[in-house]
Order: sequence, then structure tokens, then C-alpha cells
Amino acid sequence: MQIGGIQKTSFIDYPGKIAAVIFTNGCNFSCGYCHNGDLAQGSSEKSLEEHEILKYLKSRINKLDAVVISGGEPTLQKDLAHFIKEIKAMSFPVKLDSNGTNPEIIKKLVSEKLVDYIAMDVKAPLEKYELITSRKIDINKIKDSIDFIKNCGIDYEFRTTVVKSQLSFDDFEKIGRLLSGSRLYFLQKFKNNSTLNLDFSKEETYSDEEFLKIKSMLEKYIKNVGIR
Repeated sequence: MQIGGIQKTSFIDYPGKIAAVIFTNGCNFSCGYCHNGDLAQGSSEKSLEEHEILKYLKSRINKLDAVVISGGEPTLQKDLAHFIKEIKAMSFPVKLDSNGTNPEIIKKLVSEKLVDYIAMDVKAPLEKYELITSRKIDINKIKDSIDFIKNCGIDYEFRTTVVKSQLSFDDFEKIGRLLSGSRLYFLQKFKNNSTLNLDFSKEETYSDEEFLKIKSMLEKYIKNVGIR
């Protein structure tokens, strides 16, 4: 595992649980608004040893409730399943954060009961993915991940980071249709600090009033829509 960092205690990354968050190095997207640019580019100055992470987690049994594996994009890590098995052996629930580009990995982790919660970033309507991520994308894999996660039987959420210049009200209508029938979706307010692309320091998100209008529109398709 290429591990670029760890947040030893988080109260917000795993709903209802106190968790450690492990950040993997490297991502197959290059979203300009990304706050984990060093991790996404695989250039984090930190390189943490897997055994040291596992040693720390073992010391936090009965103190932490869960572990979150984030990134970067964790499903790029070839030994991800083995690493999670080591964590599950300590009886920690595991949440996976993913961009959904590797549905077969996600399916394997679920089938082997290695993840208990999945949070998938839905970047945009499918036709805008390449614009947002600055990468060539196999859109069928994104759709496959969405469809699988919606029906896999474990807890999940979808979420979108909202940059006003990138996503229109019509785009959210399309996202609503894409995610129709989902149990939980979050609109995440973009913050223009520490972005991968420095030009995004000039970007902004929608107003609170506009977010409420978007939320109301999405609730035609998705039962629970949150703003954070």
C-alpha cells in the first residue's frame, strides 16, 4: 500500500462513528478543485509504512469505532483487499471513499465483506466527466459503480463537490436522474483554498439559497439530500 497520510481521529468522515482516516497516494483523476493535490498526484512528502499504520490501529481498538480509506483513489492500490483484511481482523468497520472508476474492485470488496460503507464521488453528469476530471473516462464504469452501489445491500452515499462555474441547475437535474432511487446524496460546498489547480482559488460555490433550490429539485429523485 502506498499510504500518504493518516488523520488519527475524525468525527465526520464515517457517519455516526469516530474513525481514523487513511489516505492513499495517487489518483486517476485531476480535478482542479481537489484539496488533496499532493495525494492525487502521488507526490505526498509523507510515505507511511503499512505495518506502522496497522500497529497504530491495533493500539486504538476499543477507542476508535471505525476506519476510513480515502485518497487519492484507494482502488488503484493493488494490495487494497489484503490491507483491509488486516484492518477487519481487528473488528473495525471500514468505509471506502472512491471515484467509482474501478467497479470490479468495489464488487470484490463487497462480495468479500471487506467494506461496510461506500462513499462515491459523482463528479458531474456523465457527459461532463472529462471536463471536470481532466481525464479520459470510461463512463460505463462510472454507471456500473453507481448501479452496483445502489443495490449492493450495504450503507452508502453519493456526493458531489459543487463549483458554481462547472455545474448548472440543469446539470443537477441530470445528476438526480442518474442517481434516481438512491438512499443518500450530499451536495458539498466547494472551498477555494488549497486546490490542485491554483486557478480555482478564484472560483466560488452557490449561495445557501441556491443550494436549497438545488436540494429541493433533487428530492424528486433521491430520498435524502444533504448539504455540507
